[in-house]
Amino acid sequence: MADETETAGSPKPSAKKNATKAAKKRTKKANLAKKTGRVKTKGGPVPSFPRHSVKKALRIPRAILEQNAGRACTDREAVKFAGIAFHGPSRVEISSSIKYGLLSRPADGNVEVTELAKKILRPQGSGDELEGIRSAFLNAPTVSDVYKHYRGENIPDDQFFRNALVDTFKIPDDKVDEFKSVLLEDLSEAQLVEDVGDKRRILDIAREGETSPQSDETLRRISKGVKIEHGDSCFVMMPFAEPLGGYYKSIYEPAITKAGLRAVRADDEIFATGKVMDQIWSGIGAAKVLVAELTGRNPNVFYELGLAHALSKPVVLISSNQEDVPFDLQHIRVIYYDMRDPFWGEKLIAKVSENVVSALKNPGEALLRRVVNAV
Repeated sequence: MADETETAGSPKPSAKKNATKAAKKRTKKANLAKKTGRVKTKGGPVPSFPRHSVKKALRIPRAILEQNAGRACTDREAVKFAGIAFHGPSRVEISSSIKYGLLSRPADGNVEVTELAKKILRPQGSGDELEGIRSAFLNAPTVSDVYKHYRGENIPDDQFFRNALVDTFKIPDDKVDEFKSVLLEDLSEAQLVEDVGDKRRILDIAREGETSPQSDETLRRISKGVKIEHGDSCFVMMPFAEPLGGYYKSIYEPAITKAGLRAVRADDEIFATGKVMDQIWSGIGAAKVLVAELTGRNPNVFYELGLAHALSKPVVLISSNQEDVPFDLQHIRVIYYDMRDPFWGEKLIAKVSENVVSALKNPGEALLRRVVNAV
């Protein structure tokens, strides 16, 4: 008769099975981390964003291309081609290259130069290098999210920008300066930033047909956790006279509808009877968020904007030029559009819809901050 007593200290079959499952799970997680560039170093997990700019992350791909014809090689061989030691910093550099899509992992522990890297390093046409750098930038996690969030806007003042990076994009406070450095280098290398007076504006380079899918994806991401109920309204403050008045039907109403709210404007079509100012006050008070077209500095628009700020309502500010935005409002996010851009209308619809939802999610970005001086 077989002895059914288990050997002392030996694991039970169920324990062995669980241990095997756990080991497989750890292996799968580790392999995924390597493929996406999220490797670990002695200092802990590498942040989700690349730690180098695109051009700096091209160093190892360039070396592989020049010394190994771009063929797959081990990580150790790759850094040797670049003339650097195989240690923590070089592994982080490989991670950055992977995040930009400049290197791929054909097998565990191996890297290979991608077609995107070749397009940048060995361009076949005059625009290939810049196009490739922009594509790499838009591949990278977090930096591309920040770009999409602020495209068409000025980069916020330092403290407000820092707050947004920590609160909205969940960048650890001790990594913010490093992140900003990488982001600004990337924007400059990709020619996606321009100086406007004393501000730096992030350019929107989307072309016809590209805006809608990108905006839909961004809108879905922003909308997570935002509660919008049937009938919730967005009050639009804008001049009625053409050409600006026509933007209500062609731009703002479609954008607000896309964001999931009902667009309301204080004109005869909306408010047929009663005291206009009472109804404007009521419309502003009932709105979850507001939109203000500041182009032309229309006094009625600024009066309504003052009422909205008095009620601490989040307002999405929009202008075709920076001169029409008063200095004391420039710390709030402002969408700037350029009518010389053939795709300006499509871009503006996408951007307004995103910022309306973003204002609901993070009202602080769209509120006039009050400064109270101690007496």
